[in-house]
Amino acid sequence: MKTKLLCLMVGLQTLWVIATVAVQEAKLSRGTVVRLETRLVDPRDLLRGDFLILNYDISTLNETLFKGGLTNTVPHGTPVYVKLKRDGEFHRAVEASFSPLAAEADHPVLRGTSTSARPLLQGDPAGLNVEYGLERFYVREGTGNPSGKLTVDVAIPSSGKGIIREMFLDGVNYAEAMKKQNP
Repeated sequence: MKTKLLCLMVGLQTLWVIATVAVQEAKLSRGTVVRLETRLVDPRDLLRGDFLILNYDISTLNETLFKGGLTNTVPHGTPVYVKLKRDGEFHRAVEASFSPLAAEADHPVLRGTSTSARPLLQGDPAGLNVEYGLERFYVREGTGNPSGKLTVDVAIPSSGKGIIREMFLDGVNYAEAMKKQNP
């Protein structure tokens, strides 16, 4: 009886791991892939290992992207939906809303949350700060301090919750670029 229970527990744990991987891979393969410009904010954390904290051009949304503008206060954690459009090599925000937007073939919608709880002033040049869950990218030890232009390919499934698919440094895959910089 104990052996059967042990086998069942191990089997369920294995199934859970496989299902988690399968769900993530399905999102990556079926999602619309967009390329975003990014800026490096902080390259290291001694306790967690090497990773990059990223800030995107779409992390600050101008109030003109919201139909009817912004209200005086946007509470921290408010869902924000951002419609993207390809503009040259990168995708840019063309519309934003606090209610779900309909994604189109050429206009995927990325879902994020507001990070500023401060009152917004009319014409505030800073706009609304938004996080998408794409702000942290873990890298191999010793490769967390790149020099060059970072870009990210993001897969956006129908849920709108983007997943980093690939990181580039000066147009080259991040891992390959860092091997050249740190032989």
